[in-house]
Amino acid sequence: MLIPERSRDALLPHLVSFATGALLGAALLALLPHALDSGAGAHGIGVALVSGIIAFFVLEKLVLWRHCHEPDCAVHSRAAPLILFGDAFHNFVDGVVIAAAFLTATPLGVVTAFAVIAHEIPQEVGDFGILLDSGYGRGKALLLNTLSSLATLPGGVAAYLWLDRVREAVPFILAASAASFIYIATADLIPALHRQVAARASVRQLALLLAGIATIAVFHPGG
Repeated sequence: MLIPERSRDALLPHLVSFATGALLGAALLALLPHALDSGAGAHGIGVALVSGIIAFFVLEKLVLWRHCHEPDCAVHSRAAPLILFGDAFHNFVDGVVIAAAFLTATPLGVVTAFAVIAHEIPQEVGDFGILLDSGYGRGKALLLNTLSSLATLPGGVAAYLWLDRVREAVPFILAASAASFIYIATADLIPALHRQVAARASVRQLALLLAGIATIAVFHPGG
């Protein structure tokens, strides 16, 4: 969080590229296969997946889910408290996602947590920059960013206690979790990557995206 602004701006595109691959890999190689293998039925899982994508679209329209990794994106016009609220809500949902994955299988929980962390690093760095631009001091911005990140814990605990009693809901939560990863990767991160059109940058992005997918495949080899 204390990285100089120039270094932070140079590092973020690389982190975003890797996070894109990690999110897609976790969704398509881990979460969805586990949901489909649960016996809940492919149609029901498909409905949960589509419903999740639509829900996240609506949340983004309500400015609760919108992510930003660019210094001049529209999110910067929001008030800092709304940014923190949206980030806390997103982190709470991340806790639910991780809990559902661990309840299904420990390896699935590990790769899901890894994908969440891979995405949260550039997200939190971006939010930190927004708070600094909004006039917050470094200490206060770091404190507020940390507090919003802690929302993952109550999300995880609440989901674990509830889903442990309602196991039949877990496959549908996994499908909705996959929807969140796919939506973030395709609606937010990939469009941001396309802003860099230079051949060298594109090759580097592709390499890091594939590295993110490969990392998930290594830690979660076919279930």
